[in-house]
Amino acid sequence: MSELDVLKELESMRMAGLEALAKVENEDALQAWRTAFLGRSAPVMQVFQKLGSYAAEERKEIGQAANEVKVALEGAYAERLSELKERATAAALASESLDVTLPGRPVVQGRLHPDTQMLRELFSVFGEMGFQVYRSREVETDEFNFQLLNFPVGHPARDMQDTYFIEAGERGDNPILLRTHTSPGQIHAMQEAAATNPTNPPPVRIVLPGMAYRYEQTDARHETQFDQIEGLAVGPGITFTNLKATLSDLARRLFGENVRTRFRASYFPFTEPSAEFDIECFLCGGKGCPVCGGGWLEIGGCGMVHPNVLRNGGYDPERYSGFAFGLGPQRIAMLRYGINDIRYFWENDLRFLEQF
Repeated sequence: MSELDVLKELESMRMAGLEALAKVENEDALQAWRTAFLGRSAPVMQVFQKLGSYAAEERKEIGQAANEVKVALEGAYAERLSELKERATAAALASESLDVTLPGRPVVQGRLHPDTQMLRELFSVFGEMGFQVYRSREVETDEFNFQLLNFPVGHPARDMQDTYFIEAGERGDNPILLRTHTSPGQIHAMQEAAATNPTNPPPVRIVLPGMAYRYEQTDARHETQFDQIEGLAVGPGITFTNLKATLSDLARRLFGENVRTRFRASYFPFTEPSAEFDIECFLCGGKGCPVCGGGWLEIGGCGMVHPNVLRNGGYDPERYSGFAFGLGPQRIAMLRYGINDIRYFWENDLRFLEQF
């Protein structure tokens, strides 16, 4: 389908949605309308999911047009909801009688949280690549969260991660804390693997999902509590090329063959060299918006495992190398479904959750 055809179809979606909304007379029908025109399977949301299949110059126009249609329908929905609530309130005041013979309201069935759905899809993709799922604890010691990951006591890079400390004082340089990233799981996994054969530790290829906690200022892209999915591959002869191929293939599997990605040089104490992994923002077509800030959305950090970290995990850096990455499943879901604020995931607003 050409760009012009898609734009015409988007305009038709907008007109059809507004016409259908004008006929809605109660809140049940309004929720059905929201699912049909703004839910995950709605035609306009399907356009977001297919953006990766269009050429770069087409994605910008189509993405912007799709976002405008989505905003228009959301605004019309909010206005109609307000009208219906006012009408229901007036009707209730006019007649306060209750008919006890009316049938009860149907029980709404639950469903998986969108974050859980995104994690399961990532598990499936990484499983096809040969990665196993490994889980580690959320309450950690300073030793595993920082020191064994090449953050010595007093290292300035600790300021990059505003930490929630649970127990300090008497524990000296090894307080208990809420982990600031899933990277401590790297040490646990390597040490467990190395313990099986200290002379020749087996290769490791795992993903580590779980919550991380940081005392951050919340905005459209940041939360104090968020999911991460850590990746780790350790073995003889692993290179940065393997890392780039893995993450680039992940992006293609999630967003289509034509998705644009980039790696930016960065710094992390536990990897060297280090990079940030970005995917082109579909919400604004690369023009910059509150979600991406500049046309690209950072999905996570990555790099080659630092020799000190390998050594702390029980692997000889002269014989082994490895790569690691930490991805944000919620940011990936934002691109996939056209979500413009990461805070929606934990607000427990059923109007948001019922779309998935």
